[in-house]
Amino acid sequence: MKVDKYIGQSGYTSRRKACDLIEEKRVTVNGKIANFSTKISVGDKVAIDGEWITAKAVKPIYIAYHKPKGIICTTEKIEGNIIEAIAHPEKIYPVGRLDKDSEGLILLTNHGALNDRITNPKFEHEKEYQVTLNMPLRKKFIDEVEAGIEIHGEKTLPCTITPVAGTKRLFRIILKQGLNRQIRRMCNAYDYQVLKLVRLRVMHIELGDLKASEWRNLTKEELEPLLKILEA
Repeated sequence: MKVDKYIGQSGYTSRRKACDLIEEKRVTVNGKIANFSTKISVGDKVAIDGEWITAKAVKPIYIAYHKPKGIICTTEKIEGNIIEAIAHPEKIYPVGRLDKDSEGLILLTNHGALNDRITNPKFEHEKEYQVTLNMPLRKKFIDEVEAGIEIHGEKTLPCTITPVAGTKRLFRIILKQGLNRQIRRMCNAYDYQVLKLVRLRVMHIELGDLKASEWRNLTKEELEPLLKILEA
């Protein structure tokens, strides 16, 4: 296997972070600086900053977490990071991101391939949110945002907006992409302020009645479709 995958399986850090370490020339194999094409064979010695590491068998972990407002989706050791908030006994990583001011469903796993398969926009997986605005929802906003608008030089993909019955300022939106702070930026383009933003669903996995700061393991029924996507 390639050295970045080996490091990821060691539990030392994520495979993505391993690539950063390789680029920074902090990884050696048998005493020589590794590159991205370096492959590991039985008996090879891999070190990071001179510290030997060993790949281990990793039991896959897949959890759903209700991220509260104020928690940051990062593995960096800074105040309010999602890893310390969850305090899972095993090393896991967030699948994608949910900005600090937003709340709701986010998946976490130690399965690196799954992360890319879900978050890569080319696969157009659905994510559903409920949004509370500071002013009543207007038809112009719905029609134009559903068709796609330009925000900061990027064109948004078509999406689906559904006003919440019995309200004037709440709506649900289904996206198939994940530009940085996309919903907030789309709303700001029409002079709206987002008062509350909650992610309700990622693909077929729903937030349901999971309370803020709680997490749970994915069920067999939730997990099987995800693994089939990977196989495909």
